[in-house]
Amino acid sequence: MSHGVLIPNAVQATNIDALNRSVVCTTTDIDNGSVFSLTGVSATVGQGEVWVAATPATASLTNLWMAYEPEVVVTVSGSSKYKGIDPDVRNFYNIAGDVFTAFKLEVGDIVTISIDGVAGTKSTNTYVVATNNTAKLTWAAAAVSGVSLKLLETTYISIADGSIGTQRTTAYRFVVEALA
Repeated sequence: MSHGVLIPNAVQATNIDALNRSVVCTTTDIDNGSVFSLTGVSATVGQGEVWVAATPATASLTNLWMAYEPEVVVTVSGSSKYKGIDPDVRNFYNIAGDVFTAFKLEVGDIVTISIDGVAGTKSTNTYVVATNNTAKLTWAAAAVSGVSLKLLETTYISIADGSIGTQRTTAYRFVVEALA
C-alpha cells in the first residue's frame, strides 16, 4: 500500500513559525497530507512542546492542521527503527507514537497531494474536504462547512525508482478555499 506524498507548493506556514507544530498521534499512523485537530500539549514526559493530534469529528472539521514531515522512510524490525534504507517516498508515513511536523492550513494555501493521500473517488468531484472520523481528505462535489480544498489541476509527482522508465504518480494540486 502506498501512502500520501505532499508537496506544500505555497503555504503561509513556510514563513510563520506560529503556524508550525511538533505533533504526536498515539492512536493511528498518519500520512503526509492528512488533516487533524490539536487537542492540547502532550502529557508525556519530555514532550512539553509536542501537541496531540486527534482525528476530525463532525463537530470539529474546522481550522485543522496538515501533516508534513520530510519523507525519510522508517523501516521497523522488531523494536528497532532504521531511517533511509527505503528510497521510495510512497512508503513513508508518520508512525503512531512518533513525533512529526504539521502546519496550520490557511485560506489561499496551495498543496499537491498524491492520489494515495486522498480518500474516496474523484469522478467529477472538484473538492476534497475534511470528513468525520478520517484524517485523509475525501473527494466531494462541493465545499463543506469545514476544511475544503478546491482542485486546481491533475498533475503528477516524479518518484525516483532508478530506471529510465516512467516514475510518475498521479497527484492533485489544491487551493485551500475554506477553513470553517
